[in-house]
Amino acid sequence: YKVILQSLLEIINNWKIVLIIPLSHIINLCHIFSHQIGIVKEYERAIIFRLGRILRGGAKGPGFMQCCGCYGDYAIFMEVDLGDWLYFCLHFFVLTKDSVTVSVDGVVYYRVQNATLAVANITNADAATRLLAQTTLRNVLGTKNLAEILSDREEIAHSMQSTLDDATDDWGIKVERVEIKDVKLPLQLQRAMAAEAEATREARAKVIAAEGEMNASRALKEASLVIAESPSALQLRYLQTLNTIAAEKNSTIIFPLPIDMMQSFVKH
Repeated sequence: YKVILQSLLEIINNWKIVLIIPLSHIINLCHIFSHQIGIVKEYERAIIFRLGRILRGGAKGPGFMQCCGCYGDYAIFMEVDLGDWLYFCLHFFVLTKDSVTVSVDGVVYYRVQNATLAVANITNADAATRLLAQTTLRNVLGTKNLAEILSDREEIAHSMQSTLDDATDDWGIKVERVEIKDVKLPLQLQRAMAAEAEATREARAKVIAAEGEMNASRALKEASLVIAESPSALQLRYLQTLNTIAAEKNSTIIFPLPIDMMQSFVKH
């Protein structure tokens, strides 16, 4: 019986060794694959590098992604926009063409169209786009006068959007829209502009009043010439004036008399 038991124990030990070795390999493989399999979210794309080169096919995802560790694979995740736009705000000071310092607030809307270019051609696409937008807007506004900046915001924004879109095309970035939210002037300049506008309005009012006086004097001159040609016209005008005075229901009415009539009374 002892011999039989020993033989059975040897058989069981041999089977343990046979089962444990493959099981350890399976566990190791599962551990390796668990570190090499990733999940790419719907709003992300994964750029896989193998031996320093991007794998064929470009960005991967969404879904499962597998990297082969034996080839030195590693992945870079890049958020891409599938509907909503990314945006950032700009706030800086700029010197205009007529040497006026203004504060500008702007917004740039953009999206990542090509994740492969955004990873391979630029270190940080978001930061680079932000710096380029700020530099471009400062350069564009530096060539404009203050009056042009205040009146041509839409044209400036459209020009900047076209320039940024062309510059970021190699980065896989699409600049959708640029808006200039606000242009703030220094307080002293605001007061000076308000005083200038008020003086301009007063000068325009004086010019209009002078033009009215000139037109009225011309009309009076023409009327006096017509009345001088016809004495009866003067009497008719005299009667019209009396009618107007009487219509106002005044208690005292002054009748202006002709000078020749007064001379006849003086003679008598």
